[in-house]
Amino acid sequence: MQGLQYLPNILTGMRLVMAIPIALLILRNDYAWALGLGIVAGVTDALDGFFARRLDAHSALGAGMDAAADKLLMVCVFLSLASVGLLPWWLAAIVVGRDVIIVLGAGAYRLLIGPFDFAPTVLSKVNMGVQVLYLVAVLADALVSVSPPALDSALAVLVALVAVASGVHYVLSWSRRAVNARGTVEGK
Repeated sequence: MQGLQYLPNILTGMRLVMAIPIALLILRNDYAWALGLGIVAGVTDALDGFFARRLDAHSALGAGMDAAADKLLMVCVFLSLASVGLLPWWLAAIVVGRDVIIVLGAGAYRLLIGPFDFAPTVLSKVNMGVQVLYLVAVLADALVSVSPPALDSALAVLVALVAVASGVHYVLSWSRRAVNARGTVEGK
């Protein structure tokens, strides 16, 4: 069991490495392989969390890698799908913009306030789930073309609304934490 403590980070590292190949497959219009590799990435995401809990192998490195892997994967896939015209650029901009704001906010918090324990919120998990389901649907539709345009548009709007809600929630909750942390530091 001792050597297994690194398994969650290895799985996360695999997902981190898969982001660019998935994007390149999409750019080459190789949607079947992109979808297959995307499913493997999704399985590693589920397994790394499962093994981290099961093996009690939680670490700051693992949490940071997991967030980075998720963000890199989403950014690469959304941008590549927008590049080939399978999803609208405005949606890619919202998804990528949300992640950029979160990363910049985390960096600013770290610089101005100090270390923090970053844990995804329930809304963030819903956001990730909605995005993953949407991306699977887009890739599957590129392969078999069964989805009506109205459904595609409705799903895109849902992804955008959840991403914006999650982004606003992060900004508000971390701003509140920053104000509280600053007040605690100044009050000492």
